[in-house]
Amino acid sequence: MNIEDLRMVIDERERKSGIPDLLKEIGVKVEMKNLQVGDYIVAPETVIERKSVHDFISSVFDGRLFDQCNRLREHFESPAIIIEGNIDEVLKITENPLVFYGAVSSVVLDFKIPVVPTPNASNTAKLLVAMCARQGKTKGPFLKKIRKSGDVQRQQLSVLCSLPGVGEKLASRMLDKFGSPAKSLNATMAELSKIEGMGESRAHKIRKLLDTEGKTDNKASQKTLHDV
Repeated sequence: MNIEDLRMVIDERERKSGIPDLLKEIGVKVEMKNLQVGDYIVAPETVIERKSVHDFISSVFDGRLFDQCNRLREHFESPAIIIEGNIDEVLKITENPLVFYGAVSSVVLDFKIPVVPTPNASNTAKLLVAMCARQGKTKGPFLKKIRKSGDVQRQQLSVLCSLPGVGEKLASRMLDKFGSPAKSLNATMAELSKIEGMGESRAHKIRKLLDTEGKTDNKASQKTLHDV
């Protein structure tokens, strides 16, 4: 398939990444839309969520990542996540790199969504072209009617699953015991350690993560908040 035959639907918020312009320059047909799930639809059942290293870690802490994974898996057969940037930045963003690698492991093993690293926008564009080219001559439709996520409990579990060492079963036990994510996050180490399967070591790691003040500078913080 010639590059001129390739077609992608891209979320409007990706304009600032420069990737849509890179794709247009090499001849890919680009349609900008407000996507409710994912950032790049490169085939009828293939959607890509692109995150910078900063945004990936930010989405772990605020609970967005696992909710996004649920929606990617719910609506598309072949979702994937691209993490763009220098992975070494992880050590500058969080004191515990296992937060990053634990989240990546959860995405790959629990949600069965592949995670692909790229160093910059140019390489991300090349990867997207390669993914789009695999569709052969299959035509759309590319856009789906996406149902809004109304499962409050699923979203609550996603928030708690972002904690180190917490899977869905443990998150469910936390909700059963404390009643809400807010109360779970405010629980003491002693209260957390009493949950079946938690243990003192895991409870200590959770409290340390929640209680340690962030050391990211203001410039980096602004980039994290706005780099979607």
